[in-house]
Amino acid sequence: MKKNKKLLLISSIGGHLTQLLQLEPLFSKYDYHIVTEKSEITEQMKHKYPVSFLVYGGRNYPVRYLFKFSYNIIKSLFLFLKERPDVVITTGAHTAVPMCYIAKLFRKKVIYIESFAKTTTPNLSGRLVYPIADLFIVQWESMKKVYPKAVYGGTIY
Repeated sequence: MKKNKKLLLISSIGGHLTQLLQLEPLFSKYDYHIVTEKSEITEQMKHKYPVSFLVYGGRNYPVRYLFKFSYNIIKSLFLFLKERPDVVITTGAHTAVPMCYIAKLFRKKVIYIESFAKTTTPNLSGRLVYPIADLFIVQWESMKKVYPKAVYGGTIY
């Protein structure tokens, strides 16, 4: 049976990736590809999921981060063109923002799921993606005050 929609799921490593992987029930319903940052831990994902890697870029070294972030933007464009997704789904953070804007350039859908850790204040990636998201989901009812057009989806854990 051919699956008709292709999902590209993208997030940085850590809690954002943990939340993104909670969407695994979707994996059997759609063609999908995961994009995250490369590390010893995420390398193991290759054995279970179709996955591509961006370079890890912590913001604690601003000059180095600028170069890594720029590289990730270019690589994100190539990954997008290779995978040709219909929908980009992300839980953030910085790694995912360029992919969302690339998706919008190609008139594809963007779904952003705000972090479970954010209960009353926005994070930077959420603020950047909110204006372009086709669906913006918050995991806490209190976040509807921060993002009025968001949909309260409950927790994904």
